[in-house]
Amino acid sequence: MNEFHQTPSHSAPDPSHEDGSVYDGLLGTDSSQWAFGTDFEDPLAGVDTTVPDGVDHRMLAAYCLALADDALVFSHRLSEWCSNAPDLEEDIALANIALDLLGQARLLLARAAAADPDVVPVLPEGSPVPAEDALAFFREADEFRNVRFVEVPNGDFAHTVARVLLFATARLAVLDRLTGSRDAVLAAVAAKGVKELTYHRDYAGRWFLTLARGTEESRRRLVAALDQLWPLYPEMLATHPVEAAAAEAGVGVDPATVAAETDVVLEQVLAMSGVDRPQRASLAGVDGRTGRDGLHTEALSRMLAEMQVVARAHPMGQW
Repeated sequence: MNEFHQTPSHSAPDPSHEDGSVYDGLLGTDSSQWAFGTDFEDPLAGVDTTVPDGVDHRMLAAYCLALADDALVFSHRLSEWCSNAPDLEEDIALANIALDLLGQARLLLARAAAADPDVVPVLPEGSPVPAEDALAFFREADEFRNVRFVEVPNGDFAHTVARVLLFATARLAVLDRLTGSRDAVLAAVAAKGVKELTYHRDYAGRWFLTLARGTEESRRRLVAALDQLWPLYPEMLATHPVEAAAAEAGVGVDPATVAAETDVVLEQVLAMSGVDRPQRASLAGVDGRTGRDGLHTEALSRMLAEMQVVARAHPMGQW
């Protein structure tokens, strides 16, 4: 234990001294040593956010919100694994995937706000909350445009593996085509996102194979998870009018156009794993409305209550 024993030093202030504290070195004005600092630069600072000619700015904002909300909500679900994953390595891996998606969400929310400032919730005058934070923390559940697939509560680890695989495979195909968007911001976000989602898909694919060909119990859990998620999955590849309009304007992607290539990838994983495709009907909307229209499961409201509570309690706070 001697190597851990610290003796008093002339350079270290006595913590009991009225003029000095062992924490004095932490209280300077320079915040550069901290991971988060005291404020954040606009994530789109220096980027041309001009809406392309002929593109409706409201439609562009709505399309960005759909992509952003998928990433934001799923990021939060994955973050709930922090300290709860099967081992430290998977804990870190899932946290990193969550951070990647959170980064995508932040850029896309900022893009939505720049395209149409009217989508940003009105906060008290003088509020220091940036637009992307206002969109994340001060919208109600029916104002979110994510698919229902990303909002349902976590199950076991096999459930998350299957969900990451399905989500990353579909989103990767969409973002790969989105790199050709007429909107420079969306094209740049997509280019970065493709690299991230390639890792997400490969990570989940390896674990899917491992669980499917592992023990009888791991396979049972994986098959059950896939069966549970399957009815929610088609909504990710269904065409919503906003996505159709964005695709027609050359700024977005109709997800239905990538369904075939997504299916090929999933078939390869299922075949290698020896897992049959679930025979489940897709989850219907209500009067034609789905998550893209603000129709959600009760799980989203509960999740947002937890996610938004601190920001709503301190709308004038600076972090």
